[in-house]
Amino acid sequence: MTTPVQTTPLALQEAARTFGDAPAISDGDVQLSWVQLLDAVRQTAGALIARGIERGDRIAIWAPNTFHWVVAALASHYAGAALVPLNTRYVAAEAVETLQRVDAKALFVAGPFLGRDRLAELRDAAPDLVIGTVIVIPGDESTAPEGSRPKARREIEETSLGGREIEETGQRGREIEETGQRGREIEETGQRGREIEETGQRGRVGGAVIEWAELDRIASGTTLDQIVARGESVGPEDISDILFTSGTTGRSKGTLVAHRQALDVVRAWCECSTLNSADRYLVIPPFFHNFGYKAAMLACLVTGATIVPQATFDVPETMRMVQQQRITVLTGPPTIYQTILEHPARADFDLSSLRVAVTGAATVPVVLIERMRSELKFDVVVTAYGLSESAGFGTMCRPDDPAEVVAGTSGGPIAGFELRIDDNGELLMRGPNVMLGYLDDPENTAKTIDPDGWLHTGDVGILDERGYLKITDRLKDMYIAGGFNVYPAEIEQALARLDGVAESAVIGVPDERMGEVGKAYIVRRSGAALTEDDVIAYAKQTLANFKVPRYIEFRDQLPYSAAGKVLKRQLREEIS
Repeated sequence: MTTPVQTTPLALQEAARTFGDAPAISDGDVQLSWVQLLDAVRQTAGALIARGIERGDRIAIWAPNTFHWVVAALASHYAGAALVPLNTRYVAAEAVETLQRVDAKALFVAGPFLGRDRLAELRDAAPDLVIGTVIVIPGDESTAPEGSRPKARREIEETSLGGREIEETGQRGREIEETGQRGREIEETGQRGREIEETGQRGRVGGAVIEWAELDRIASGTTLDQIVARGESVGPEDISDILFTSGTTGRSKGTLVAHRQALDVVRAWCECSTLNSADRYLVIPPFFHNFGYKAAMLACLVTGATIVPQATFDVPETMRMVQQQRITVLTGPPTIYQTILEHPARADFDLSSLRVAVTGAATVPVVLIERMRSELKFDVVVTAYGLSESAGFGTMCRPDDPAEVVAGTSGGPIAGFELRIDDNGELLMRGPNVMLGYLDDPENTAKTIDPDGWLHTGDVGILDERGYLKITDRLKDMYIAGGFNVYPAEIEQALARLDGVAESAVIGVPDERMGEVGKAYIVRRSGAALTEDDVIAYAKQTLANFKVPRYIEFRDQLPYSAAGKVLKRQLREEIS
């Protein structure tokens, strides 16, 4: 039996050999086959190497879901660097902190997008921040402007640096000499892409600010042999990525995950989800999160499925893309499917191509799973559980599990993980894919991974007779009402069965007599005339008295993290 490749550079080369001219990425006007994606990644890696990136350096990406993110991420790996995805919701100060903590040697940053200019924000927030290379990804005014599409590495070596390639005709190798030399100083054109070091004007962020369109010129300083050698020098135990925990409990921590671990978990995820080369995967979860990066981008890499990125979630646009692109795979938190099901224009779109849904990160009502199967016609609907400390995933349901199991559990262990529940009810995980540790934080690493190798997740759970996991709550979310432990997730699951409730979140609030009591934040379903009395009456019928929320507050929406988890800390802060 052949051992699967254990680094993303080798996985990309294998994908190019196996899937060839099949579509790898479909992003608006940009269509890349697996061979073209490999060429584009090698070109970008060549530019990074030419800029001095060494094996083991850290490269950050602060940008939305576009094909550029995929190319930048895989190129960072190909150059031997560890990838540091930055949350697009970060304000500049948060991004600066992360960039400083990882000592980023390069940064891919989006140009103006949805009213934000992240590079300008960084310059304002940290005038003295120095990053050796800053590469500006085209913003929403020009997602893929002429000349910005990656050029195949072999063509760079076969042609001069003059002119722009004619993308429209599909003749990638032909150059138009009349347009002038691509390598001339961009000062002449007024574009922001000039190399600051060459002009002697040192920027406040980074030693050089380079436009995406200039990467082919920069890459000319390295040979194809040098680039391939760098990619093949990456080892299975080299750091693949440093993802930062969401920070819902305080200062975020960077999780160190090796190439071997990332690919091992991803392959197990693909097996349970049945992802294959015929699938077309609409990637709504952000690439900076495990759900977008590993369960989407890397999952497509190892299966040959087509990556179809969506930069921002918009229900009509999502349904239009499903219809137009014949999307088969749609993943994300339960709210994505709920909003599609409730949208008044759903019947106007052909969603019949949908095949696979993977969800989790929040309470999943049984009725939602049933509606996804019956109304959206998904063949496979599964839930999963994981955290950055487990390389993204640790358990998963199987395709033939009934709706009650999919909604009520997070499935059984995958990727070699063992599960155990300790005396406090906390879920512990052990296996070859537990993170290597936290970045520069041996104290918290030792607190989280005990001497026997068990990862303490901070989640409260139970294991059923089959070994399937049911997460009942977070240890930090539990509150004590009159001496009784109350787990909000149990209440939220009960409320999910009340007609008229779309979403709910329960927290403990101070009470002079009981110590703490529950407060439920509820989002009504569209058109529902639900009242506080309705909720309280229902809760009294289905829950023990000490679990019944004392207070009910209706909201238009709940605060969510990018991972699709309700930000309960934010709700608590409102009360305090």
